[in-house]
Amino acid sequence: MKPVCYIGLPQWSHSSWQDGPLAGSNSRHPLGRYARYFSSVEGNTTFYGIPEQKTLHNWYQETPEHFRFCLKFPKSITHELKLQHCQPEVQDSLERLSLLQDKLAMIWVQLPDSFAPEDLPVLERFFRALPGDFRYGLELRHTDFFRKDDTERYLNALLMELGVNRIHFDTRPLFKHPTPDEDTREALSAKPNVPLHVLATGQMPVVRFITAKDWQGTLHYLAPWVQKICHWMQEGRTPFVFLHTPNNAHAPDVAAYFAEQLNQAVPDAALFNLWPAPQKDQASLF
Repeated sequence: MKPVCYIGLPQWSHSSWQDGPLAGSNSRHPLGRYARYFSSVEGNTTFYGIPEQKTLHNWYQETPEHFRFCLKFPKSITHELKLQHCQPEVQDSLERLSLLQDKLAMIWVQLPDSFAPEDLPVLERFFRALPGDFRYGLELRHTDFFRKDDTERYLNALLMELGVNRIHFDTRPLFKHPTPDEDTREALSAKPNVPLHVLATGQMPVVRFITAKDWQGTLHYLAPWVQKICHWMQEGRTPFVFLHTPNNAHAPDVAAYFAEQLNQAVPDAALFNLWPAPQKDQASLF
């Protein structure tokens, strides 16, 4: 099977998308509309709690066969219990998420910036105790995990051994090109400003990318990612790329640009359907 790259956004509905290709995405079936174009989604909603079985069943039914979810463990596990004494919560999460069957690409462990290298034994015990029936990803935000020292080398070796995908969050455009607007201020306070160490530790490397407010002025940061994604696919890996803007209003446009660039490098590599161009009002033609 030819390697492909899954492309998605951090959410499947947004109030600013009502005049574009995702118009109506806040209607009764927003996920189904989103899945016409995108092949994956971060699904941040599970960070606040795993939905009930009926909701998960609906997610499965509303998406095409090729669609894949990347969902987070709830913050009760990662931020409140900090991966300790959380077996009942983990078991409940896995049992519910298993309802997505083959459409569940991976489950993310997103840790707070307070989770430091001295907590690495906790992290190792947590991952070694997880069942092998699922695929997992890890996002770290403490800067001491990015020193290219023995700690980071041990971490990367552990993730490679277990097949856990270390998640890359490229926030360089946001932090290098800040603007004095509310959307940027909120993004700067919420997103991690950590070094970018690119390494595929599993079969499904993940890239999260956020532009500056002037999203068109920072698209050049995507060029190296196109090359890296192509390299990963040549290795037989299946990358996932999620595109953000400070308030995600233009995230679909960034995704369309990235998919176009990737397909120019490797035809049909991007699992992405470009929406039709808007039709001009006939009255305006005369």
